Amino acid sequence: MKHPRRKYFSLFMVVAVSLACAIPGITAPEAGPVGTAVAQTVSARLTQNLPEPSTPTLESIPTSIYTFTLTIEPSITLSPTITSTPTFTFTPTSSVPLISVSLATNCRNGPGKVYDLEGALLVGEFAEVYGRDPTSRYWYIRNPDRGVEFCWVWGEYATITGSLLLLPVFTPPPTPTPTITPTPVPSFNMKFNNSDSCTGWWMDVLVKNTGPLSFKSATFKIKDTVTEVELIAHTDGFTNLDGCLKTTTKDTLSPGDAFIISSPAFNYNPNGHNIRVVLKLCTEIGQNGGCITKRINFKP
Repeated sequence: MKHPRRKYFSLFMVVAVSLACAIPGITAPEAGPVGTAVAQTVSARLTQNLPEPSTPTLESIPTSIYTFTLTIEPSITLSPTITSTPTFTFTPTSSVPLISVSLATNCRNGPGKVYDLEGALLVGEFAEVYGRDPTSRYWYIRNPDRGVEFCWVWGEYATITGSLLLLPVFTPPPTPTPTITPTPVPSFNMKFNNSDSCTGWWMDVLVKNTGPLSFKSATFKIKDTVTEVELIAHTDGFTNLDGCLKTTTKDTLSPGDAFIISSPAFNYNPNGHNIRVVLKLCTEIGQNGGCITKRINFKP
C-alpha cells in the first residue's frame, strides 16, 4: 500500500531546497553526509514515481487527433422568380392646380359666350389653372389646343385639383363689339302701266321686287285728285285684271319678280285726271312683317 504522506513530504523537501537557492537571505544547508543522504533519498523517491520516457509512435497517438470530418453542402437548384410588370395609374402632379372636365367644354378668349372660341378642354385632358374671374365661374387655363397660350373655360363641368388659395382674380377683357348684321330691307320699284275697264275703270301698275325679301300682301290706295275720290284695297297675294277676259293672281312676289297689280275700280272713267297711287307691300300676309310704301302720280 502506498503512503501519500511520504510522497508529499518528499515533494515538500524538493520545493524547499529550490526556494532556498532562489530566494535571497535563505542559506541552503551545506552539503554533508546527512544532506547528501537526504538528497539521494528524495531523488530515489521521485525516480520511483515517474514512468520511463518512451518514444511516441503513430499507434500510440490518439486517432481522434487525425480524424477529419468533410461536410458537403447539398446542391441548391434556383428556380426563376417571375415578377409581374406593375400597372401604373397616371396621377398628374404639378405645383399649379389642374383642371379636368366631365363634359367637353369650350375655351374662349374671355369668361363668357360673347367671347371668341380659342380651343376646347376635352374629357380626359388636364390643363394648368392660372387664375379665375371675379365670380369664380370661369377659370383662366393654359390652352390645350394650338393658338393662343391661355384661354377661359367655364367651370360648370370642371374638377380642380390642387390649392386655389393663391390663384389671382383676373379682370375680364373688354366685351367684344358685336358684329352688326344689317337687317334685310324689302324694296320694290313701280310705274304706271295702263288703264283698263270692264265693269268700272281701274289702273294697272307694274311692280318689280328689287329687295332680298319676298312680298305676300299689299295695301293699294288710289285717288283721283280731281274728284277727290279715293279707293283702298287690302289683299293677300296680288291680282292682275286683264279686261273682262282674264284674271291672273300671284301669292308671293319673290326677289327679282315683276308683276302687274290692278287697283280698285272707279265707277266712272277717270282718264285724263291726275291720279295718285300709294302702294304698300309687306313680307307677311295680313299686311304684317316688313313693309315698305311707295307713291307715284300720273295722268292716264
